[in-house]
Amino acid sequence: MGTTFDESAIDDALSELAAGEKVWAQTPLRGRRELLDDIHARTARYAEDWVAAARIVKRLDADSPLVGEEWMSGPLTILQATAALSATLTALEEGRSPLDGVALAEAPGERVAVPILPLDIYDKLLLSGFHGEVWLRQGVDADTARRRAGLAQREPAATGGIGAVLGAGNIMSIPPLDVLYELYAHNRVVALKLNPITDPMFTVFEMVFAPLIELGVLRIVLGGADVGGYLVGHPSVAHVHMTGSANTHDAIVWGVGEEAARRRADQQPRLDKPISSELGGVSPTIVVPGEWSDADLRYQAEHVATQRLHNGGYNCIAAQAVVLSASWPLKDKFLAELRDAIARAPERPAYYPGSDTRVESALAAYPDAERLGGGRVLVDELPHTGTPLLRTEYFSPVLGVVELPYAGGEFLQRAVDFANDELAGTLGANVLADPATIRKLGIAFDRAIERLRYGAVAVNAWTGLAFLTPRASWGAFPGHTLDDVQSGIGVVHNAFLLDDVERTVVTGPFRPAPRSVVRGELALSPKPPWFVTNTTAGVTGRKLAEFYADTNPARLPSLFLSAMRG
Repeated sequence: MGTTFDESAIDDALSELAAGEKVWAQTPLRGRRELLDDIHARTARYAEDWVAAARIVKRLDADSPLVGEEWMSGPLTILQATAALSATLTALEEGRSPLDGVALAEAPGERVAVPILPLDIYDKLLLSGFHGEVWLRQGVDADTARRRAGLAQREPAATGGIGAVLGAGNIMSIPPLDVLYELYAHNRVVALKLNPITDPMFTVFEMVFAPLIELGVLRIVLGGADVGGYLVGHPSVAHVHMTGSANTHDAIVWGVGEEAARRRADQQPRLDKPISSELGGVSPTIVVPGEWSDADLRYQAEHVATQRLHNGGYNCIAAQAVVLSASWPLKDKFLAELRDAIARAPERPAYYPGSDTRVESALAAYPDAERLGGGRVLVDELPHTGTPLLRTEYFSPVLGVVELPYAGGEFLQRAVDFANDELAGTLGANVLADPATIRKLGIAFDRAIERLRYGAVAVNAWTGLAFLTPRASWGAFPGHTLDDVQSGIGVVHNAFLLDDVERTVVTGPFRPAPRSVVRGELALSPKPPWFVTNTTAGVTGRKLAEFYADTNPARLPSLFLSAMRG
């Protein structure tokens, strides 16, 4: 049977990239930095077109506050990423390490911690009370970290061939971010194959990334799985990077059915080239018991609802398992607030293919689950092991609750063990704990965070913040293999271009302003604009993108006003 697409078009694109690789090898650091600055300017110019196209994909009304998600996870993310990468290229161009002037710290386990948030006055103003670090692998010292920062841009002429990127279909900035990482971290020119869901973004991507296309270092192709299969198997492609599910990864690497079983047994992958990946999993939110006020319970319930329902629940990093102490006196009140927060969140179309089927699968597995409207499902009192919700990424608005029979510090340690041992994947984990409890637990709390085997850990924040922070690393915890890929292999984003990355850790204020100030937290941030219950998220998201387009301080007053109204 013949193919249903034009193979010659793919062949021609790869031939053009082979020529473009030679051009890229001859492009000096200054030229590469100027390309980033040009893309930054073009992202600002076409930001409104970007969001309009994303609204088509997501089927959102123009006046919905949920459009703020598209501003923040779209143009804003690319504006920040290109600016951060440009700063890294500037340092290398001047013969410095990207980490020169950065005060490295020590993380638990004698690791080097690279601060990524806040790094400038605008971080401190716009994300007051939020902090972030990239932890490097044990055994890597500060001098080595500084020396290796810059990755492939330390030898720009040593190119790495053609990289095929299979783009994600859920967050519009993922394909562009992956393109930039292939080019700048690995010195590979890129054939980007869009997920068909994101085809409406094609023209915008062409306009924003025209400098890379004109240079011959990027080609964007459309099509289904047959096009992707032809592309990754092409002899001209040296490396593959994908974002998606572990099932898709395994089909690419091993094939399907009997072929996959045979190849696994013989350790003979179908894919004959290296592959890196960012996959999903079952992300936990561990709720550490403490003395919370009614306002705390309500706010953190909205926080957990956001972790599940942001982007309709179609995030690789979406929380799927809430882990509670069965003996926490406030457990029932918290669950009541969580049900209310989920029910109050704005309804939206189930735009991602297969969502309804996955929801029905969850309901079939848990016939007593609660239906909370808008296709949302809450499964309470889950077994602690051997149940589908703990091993299956539903990639839909399905949230489970696990109650462990422990209290205090023992609960936290047991919850970490549960997350590490029982849940599929290692992309991200969230921990919610009030400041008094964190102080009371002391070093035991730090040790618990260290023991979480996840590529991103968020304390009183959502791991989605790590995705949005340009110098954070993004990917699974190190150590997965093609045989047991879980949440993937390798990292992306990482605008410092750090080597030897282990994880990113972000922390946030337990309470929003002004309650944070009243209760003694040094944080002025109101309810974050990425909360699904934030009523001004659409306006705030747009204003954030406009500010990061030119960092004009005159834009800040109206931005702050919109954020406070949320």
